[in-house]
Amino acid sequence: LQELLKFLLSSTVERYDASKYAVVSSEGRTFDQVTGELVRKLLMYIGGSNEPGEAMGTAAPIIITVYPRNDGVLSRRLVVGIRVPTAYQQSPPNPSDSSIRIEERPGMTVYALQFGGFAGESEYRAEALRLTRTLGETAPFQRKQYFCCSYDPIKPYGRRNEVWFLQDEP
Repeated sequence: LQELLKFLLSSTVERYDASKYAVVSSEGRTFDQVTGELVRKLLMYIGGSNEPGEAMGTAAPIIITVYPRNDGVLSRRLVVGIRVPTAYQQSPPNPSDSSIRIEERPGMTVYALQFGGFAGESEYRAEALRLTRTLGETAPFQRKQYFCCSYDPIKPYGRRNEVWFLQDEP
């Protein structure tokens, strides 16, 4: 009962509107090997590494799209994205770094599970398993990918993380 209450307090169903995101991809390296580098690239873009060199303010969360294998281990392919701040949605600045692209993502509904602490691959996998078990086998969500989110990747403590499962649209 205590575990169920803890889950209910930390999980939600959230709806996100279509938006433009700055994204960067990686193939061949593990989650823990490459996420720090990719997150830094996006934070540099938001912070002014763009044309015309404008700091765009804060943006959160960092959303890492991962592709689990059948055994739950993450493949060596991931996409890291950050929502372009609202004031720049109409016309996002061009990134100075050619590995960053701007993409329009459709609206989505997600099952979200929040947790704290420093999160690497093993923590996100454990929380994804917990969310899967809680939702059950028949829940309408996509199983070929999920999202690992960090709301404050720079903070040394008090971090907020979430795992998102994309709800299948009816």
